[in-house]
Amino acid sequence: MRRYFFNAYITADQCYGYYRGKIKYVVVTADGGEKVQLHFRHFQRFVDVNGFRGRFRLTVDENDAFVSLEKIN
Repeated sequence: MRRYFFNAYITADQCYGYYRGKIKYVVVTADGGEKVQLHFRHFQRFVDVNGFRGRFRLTVDENDAFVSLEKIN
């Protein structure tokens, strides 16, 4: 398994874009410089009235398939 660490900040307005069907993915830059694209649904549990903000750890398997996303701060 491989892990990516990154910071993410999405405003409430940007989150509304997902609920309106305009946004499907979030693209982040991991600490190592890699661009990682995640389906927005993986972040839904972290969304509040302000959107979401935090430090995250993404785990993927050998085939780069999603395993888990954790907020670590």
